[in-house]
Parts: sequence; C-alpha cells; structure tokens
Amino acid sequence: MRVSFLAFATEVAASTSYLTWMADSFIRHGVEATRYYGEATLYEGYEAAYRLIKNETYAEWYRGQIDDAVVLENGTIREWKYDYYSLDDYRIGNNILWWYEHTHEEKYKRAADVIRAQLDRHPRTPTGGFWHREPNYPNQMWLDGIFMADSFYAKWTSLFDAKNKTAWDDIALQFDNIEAHTRNRTSGLLVHGYDESRKAVWADPVTGAAPLVWSRAVGWYFMSLLEVIPLFPLSHSGRSRLVDYFVTLAAALNKTQDPGSGGWWLIMSEPYPGARGNYIESSASAMFTYGLLKGVNIDLLPAQEYLGLSQKAYRGLTERFVKGNEDGTLNWTGTVQVGSLGSNGTYEASLFKNPFPLVNAL
Repeated sequence: MRVSFLAFATEVAASTSYLTWMADSFIRHGVEATRYYGEATLYEGYEAAYRLIKNETYAEWYRGQIDDAVVLENGTIREWKYDYYSLDDYRIGNNILWWYEHTHEEKYKRAADVIRAQLDRHPRTPTGGFWHREPNYPNQMWLDGIFMADSFYAKWTSLFDAKNKTAWDDIALQFDNIEAHTRNRTSGLLVHGYDESRKAVWADPVTGAAPLVWSRAVGWYFMSLLEVIPLFPLSHSGRSRLVDYFVTLAAALNKTQDPGSGGWWLIMSEPYPGARGNYIESSASAMFTYGLLKGVNIDLLPAQEYLGLSQKAYRGLTERFVKGNEDGTLNWTGTVQVGSLGSNGTYEASLFKNPFPLVNAL
C-alpha cells in the first residue's frame, strides 16, 4: 500500500502544487462550517488557491461554508453575540469582506458591519488597546488579538472609511501598544502579550509583559503586519512604524531560525530552544516562512539576506510536516493545538500539548 501511495503522490506532485493538493484534501477530510478563527484562517488558503488557478470548485465549496452557516440572507451572522467581546471572533470578518469584494452582495457588507460595530463597543485598556476577551482577560493585549481583529479593522477601513484618520490612528495604536510592552530589545522577539493592569499571575510587575515568546503568537503578529501595511495610507506616519516593526522582527527571526531543521521552536525564549519538551512547531514555522517570502516579494526585505533562509525554511516544512495519507489526501503535522495566557505563564504550561495533525485541530 505504501508503494502505491508513493507512486500516486509522485504523479500528483508533478501535476499540481501543495496548495491545491491540500485544498482538495481538506474538502475530502470535511471542515465544519463555522465562524471561528481556525476555520476562518483555513478558508484564506482557499482564497489563495482560487486566486492562483481560478478553480470554481474551490469558490463553490468555500461559499457553501459561509452562506447560511455564517452569513444569513438578511446580513446578520448566525448565533452572533452582540454583548460578547472576544477578538478571536472577529477574524471571520476578513472572509466576509472577501466575499463582498467578489460578489458585491449587500448581505456581506451588512455582516462585516456587525463586526465593525462590535469593535466600537469592545472594552479597552486605559491606553486604548483592545482587551483580548471580556471578562476572561481584562486589560490584556495578546499578539494573537492583532491578527484576529486589527487586520479586519484595517481592511474594513480601507474599503469603506479610508479617509478617516482617527481610525488609522487607532489601528496603529494597537500595534504601538503591543510593541511598547512585549518587544524584547535584546532578542528582537515579542512575548505572547501583556497585562496593562499588571494583575495577571504571569505579568511583569513593571511592564506587565508575559514571560515567554510563544512562536505561534509571533507568527500571527508577523502575518498581520503584512496584511495591514499595504492597506495603510502612504501619508500616515503609522505606516513607517509598522514597516519598522516588521523589518526588525524579520531580523530577529533570521537569528533564531534552527540551523538543522530550518524551522523555529515552539517556545523561542532562551534557554528553551532544544530544551526537554520543546519542539520545532509547524504552524509558526509556516507563518514565518510565508512572512519572510512575502516580505522579499513586496520589497520590504532584501532578497540577498532573506531569500536563502526562507527557501531553507520552506524545504524544511515540506520535508518534515507534509504527510501523505494512503487515500491520496495530504495532511499537515507537528502543530500545537492552542496556547493561552489563561495559565500561569510558565514554560511547562506554555507547552500545553504535543504536536498533532492539523486536521484534528479543526
């Protein structure tokens, strides 16, 4: 059976990309049609696949995951809680806006407006940052939250309120707050989040910062910078700050890439790379690889410095984490299920769970 699969895999790989092979595989695996951020992020892979090859099967499947399951005909969002404030729930807004841009159907605009209005009501820290979630994480900002909410905030603003300087100031403020409290000036990396009230058990008594660098959170943040920078008005001072945040983080990733695998450790803080229980984590490594390659592609990073390490990282991803199943489908392994500052923030708590196939995470 293994020999026959390898023959099949070789034939498929010769005629398609990993992108389309994985897209076909998840359709066969089955994906629950929900509005949560795991599925929302996966759907963006289908946007990329459709953009690349214009396969209407992908668009039809994707729309079937959104229509009625997420966006109702009247423009409301299924089971949306108007008094529940969690940044994780806002990521689906990017997918809804994608469908608005591709169909111009008003129901998608109305649904996106539901999330945008929720941002106006969302609780904030004293300095104006969005709480990660109420009531669970008061006055806490996490790197994850930037990816979950601020990419959408910027996209919605660029489409419907592009001249609103106050909105762009507010979007930049979210990044500025995270940078001011979580960036380690020695390593160049950012810890998972901070508590502005400094009351969380893990919070630094002076800065409020969490103690450890969790790679997936850094990956979320790295990708969000790339999503937001192209949307920012060229004349706005926040754009140059965001570019600097991206470039300096890329430099830190350059220094912390594992030389053997080409990937990055789940817990990146010293002295934990290589420590018992730590491992090269696939989702963060993929996000860093994507971010570095795109940074080169849009001229934010010099190719002579970053292309080689990005290509090494990509080879490591495909050799280490892309796994074929005997039914001809593809899977992605080695990803941590979740990481949270709802713990005591120790190394042991941050490891959380052993890596497993992505299909089990959705």
